[in-house]
Amino acid sequence: MMPISQLQDAALSRRRLLQGGAALGAGAALGLPLVALAQETRSWPAVTRLIERYVADRKVANMVAALGRGQEEPQIIARGRDSFTSFRESDGDSLYRIYSMTKPITGMAAMMLVDEGKIALDQPIAEILPAFAEMRVQKLYDGPLTADNLEPAVRPITIRHLLTHTAGLGYGIVQEGPLSEAYREAGLVPGLVSRLETPGAFRGTPAESLEAFADRLATMPLVYQPGTRWSYSVGLDLMGRIIEVVAGMPFDSFVHQRILEPCGMGSTWFKVPRSAIERLTANYLLMRDVLLPIDLPENSVFLDEPPFPFGGAGLVSSPRDYDRFLRMLAGGGMIDGMRVMSEAAVRLGTSDLLPDTLAADGGFAPDTGYGAGGLVGRGAEDGVYGWFGAAGTAGLVNLKTGLRYSLFTQYMPSNAYPISDEFRASVAEDLGRP
Repeated sequence: MMPISQLQDAALSRRRLLQGGAALGAGAALGLPLVALAQETRSWPAVTRLIERYVADRKVANMVAALGRGQEEPQIIARGRDSFTSFRESDGDSLYRIYSMTKPITGMAAMMLVDEGKIALDQPIAEILPAFAEMRVQKLYDGPLTADNLEPAVRPITIRHLLTHTAGLGYGIVQEGPLSEAYREAGLVPGLVSRLETPGAFRGTPAESLEAFADRLATMPLVYQPGTRWSYSVGLDLMGRIIEVVAGMPFDSFVHQRILEPCGMGSTWFKVPRSAIERLTANYLLMRDVLLPIDLPENSVFLDEPPFPFGGAGLVSSPRDYDRFLRMLAGGGMIDGMRVMSEAAVRLGTSDLLPDTLAADGGFAPDTGYGAGGLVGRGAEDGVYGWFGAAGTAGLVNLKTGLRYSLFTQYMPSNAYPISDEFRASVAEDLGRP
């Protein structure tokens, strides 16, 4: 079987991200004027056609979109069943592995602490985790782990760097040199996928706790000088450790108490309870146009207590639940009359936080900034914030217009189909029609 490292999360290497749809592109429903959004949209024909085509062609077992504006309830468009063998029709309450769509939630958790003055964007993380005080950096990117290829970091890693993937940290799904194997041996794996043997990026036993994860990560060299280049990384996982140290409680407890519970996200977990198995979808590996099940509901790896809560890729959620997170952001930190975050924290977290020390070609994309765990639109896409998941999910909100649009399905690698681009183009088509 093809190694999963070649199959899943391909959109998470920088090049594939930019080519595979995570970069904001021409067309998408991201920069439409308010007048277009003000039009009554009782149906989404283009989005519906897209979903029906993928499900009818059996390219996916199911597909669900959640679309809304401002604080209105979302419209749910769903087709297919939770797996190819399930009798349950997929809907807004079906459960999906959202993988890297966990990152914006972790990012907003961090922004709460920034807003409360407990941490600062440009604070060196060594003030919280002393093991990161004297980092070494590879001279040759992804080169040998030898002394002659290492040099001291010219500046400390900061909170800003972690949130924007500019710390210079590596990622098992991105690195291809010796550092990748060193990460695996140390248990610095990028997340959980399956109970099946997973060679490549997900091989290895995860560290037993966030503390152990952070301690081992501090011994690894950086791939870039901090603050110089956007490079997809374990930065949001490390941010989870920062949060639990500063907050004085486990990271997953903080996320639950400060975001999930007040947002009314009762179907979002790091561990799926047995009572929710009937709503859990199956995840598939696409290999030579054949979908192979790699994580089935009744035996899912997400039914177990994770070794630690992955702030970069650990959550399972439903379309209706994740829309509530986006709805809270669209409301400037409020949902259903409840204040979850301050408006200032939302505005800061969804703004371009890339450091001013970036190299000339060191950003995420030419016309795209990066905020707290998610992309930030510029120019015509001003106001857009969100991110994508390794198994075919997408979640975006336009803070200027209030448009919320998310898509859920389950297959790997995510760039095997152009769903992300097609979904955004379909949203644009529906909003732009007479």
